[in-house]
Amino acid sequence: MRGRLAVLCALGLIAGAAPCSAARQVHVYEVDVEGQTSPALQEAMRQVLVRAIGRRESADDPALAGVIADAPRYVQGYVTGPRGESQVVFEATTLEQAIAAAGRSVWPRARPFTLVVLDPPRARAAQDAARAELERVAAERGLPISLVPLNLVDAAGHPLPTEALLASARRLGGDQVLIGQGADTGPDSTLQWSLYTSAQSATWSGPLAAGIDHTVDLLVPQAQTAVAQADADVRVRIDGVDTLAAYASVERLLQSVPSVRRANIIATDAGSVTFIVTARGGAAGLDEELTGSVRLVRVGGATTPGAQLEYRYQPQG
Repeated sequence: MRGRLAVLCALGLIAGAAPCSAARQVHVYEVDVEGQTSPALQEAMRQVLVRAIGRRESADDPALAGVIADAPRYVQGYVTGPRGESQVVFEATTLEQAIAAAGRSVWPRARPFTLVVLDPPRARAAQDAARAELERVAAERGLPISLVPLNLVDAAGHPLPTEALLASARRLGGDQVLIGQGADTGPDSTLQWSLYTSAQSATWSGPLAAGIDHTVDLLVPQAQTAVAQADADVRVRIDGVDTLAAYASVERLLQSVPSVRRANIIATDAGSVTFIVTARGGAAGLDEELTGSVRLVRVGGATTPGAQLEYRYQPQG
């Protein structure tokens, strides 16, 4: 028991010394508006729903038609934006209740800060144009990003492994890395995109806008009912955890999963650790998001309420 408590205390010190996530709060409910007429506010509401739910189709979702039509009643006030533009502020709590009543779920406002890297680097003018396009689409989707220079290879010229890329991202305050590779042949150049997070990696092709759009599509769960997406606790046992570095890595990995609200260690054993994880959709939602993870591989358990999920931690995938 004394050894277990020592490990838990040490983990607490690690957690206290460094945050598990650099997730940033997004101003979801403030959006540029062209006047204060009902049509203008309805268009602003469409933009807000895309940000709040995380899916482009939310702007034309029949289930949300009533919310869009009643946009004026959700207005909290008006402000002047950073560039002198007029913005409307919608009342977040009331609007989120309306979204839930329509059977849709809200993407939490604390979202992973994504560092975007273009390889090879562009000339100054092309880099500025790319940054403007990436930031435009990211603002539409409600994803905090920054276009940064980041070393992608080691001293021998070999591609850095995922863990090294994420470590570099964390040193810059980021949660995940999105890399677009390919020559710049114009604004619609097709790039090979790679997203690296603590929980998953994915690749696809497309122009600059597709880099952001597909990233958000991967982060936001598929549309489900609000009941199916309710927060619930699940007990998660993870084997293959036998060092303090592994403990810290596993906790950081769980905290980075978009649906996870919190992950608390409740027990340790020789080579394993058990968490109580509060996640949107409970055990089924968490297991769905970890499907395909190269770090946490499902080895047992069930997704029924009250059951325990079991995974094995693999430091290198």
